[in-house]
Amino acid sequence: MPEELVGTITHYFGRIGVAVVRLRAPISVGDMLHIRGKATDFTQKLESMQIQHQPVNAAGSGDEVAIKVESRVREGDEVYKLLP
Repeated sequence: MPEELVGTITHYFGRIGVAVVRLRAPISVGDMLHIRGKATDFTQKLESMQIQHQPVNAAGSGDEVAIKVESRVREGDEVYKLLP
């Protein structure tokens, strides 16, 4: 399935399962994301995201967003959006 690189993980809060992503392309709630790195490889639906602790439905290039992740991620992991 085709995918587009949309961002990179800059931080991970393990206790609450939240990752901070620096975006280089827009994403929206409902997108299917593929998170990949040296020890990371999983796909999940983007259920919610926040900017500065405020919920948002979409974010664009240059934004830093916090997203809930289903598995552990690491700084430097890449975030891809699955394309239809």
